[in-house]
Amino acid sequence: MNVRTLSSLDRLLVGLERALETVGGSPEAARPSPSAGIGEAELDDAERRHAAGLMRINHTGEVCAQALYDGQAALARSEQNREHLLHAAAEETDHLAWCAERLKELDSRPSLLNPLWYAGSYAIGALAALAGDPVSLGFVVETERQVEAHLEEHLETLPAQDQRSRAVLAQMQEDEVRHAEQAKERGGIELPFPLPGLMHLSSMVMKKVAYRI
Repeated sequence: MNVRTLSSLDRLLVGLERALETVGGSPEAARPSPSAGIGEAELDDAERRHAAGLMRINHTGEVCAQALYDGQAALARSEQNREHLLHAAAEETDHLAWCAERLKELDSRPSLLNPLWYAGSYAIGALAALAGDPVSLGFVVETERQVEAHLEEHLETLPAQDQRSRAVLAQMQEDEVRHAEQAKERGGIELPFPLPGLMHLSSMVMKKVAYRI
């Protein structure tokens, strides 16, 4: 049986479809939400706004993750690494869907700037891929480390009674740790100075803006 190899145009069209689904669509999770079966907590207005702000940050983070993985996969030099990146992106789609669902439950919405976050992150992912697979995979390692850290921060600052949001973030954190370990095992290298610091700075800007807008 012949397997058709995707052309550059095919990949571009697939990428556009994924971008539209990520930013404006309703992605479906392959796994049930970790919050399933957990009752909704009583939250006052301030607690609900804070929980929604945190979940909006995490939803935007997952939009960025999709874009990064898509940009890296589009220009990956190894077919095996491309498949690895696309598999990780599929798990990030679960995160995206879970966060979108939780935002609705909190009577809130995603960031209005998600198209811009997606475009910028895709460009960064593509640039990382152009530097070669070891750098690209190292970029995954560092990204997931930083995501793990901010998820830990969110778990500490969520309203204590919001167990539905907490369950989602805890599973996301577990997945991010695994993605970092897998990328390192596949040959991801430590990124040179000042890249980790610049990544942290851009993440801080995204979090401050997405919390409100």
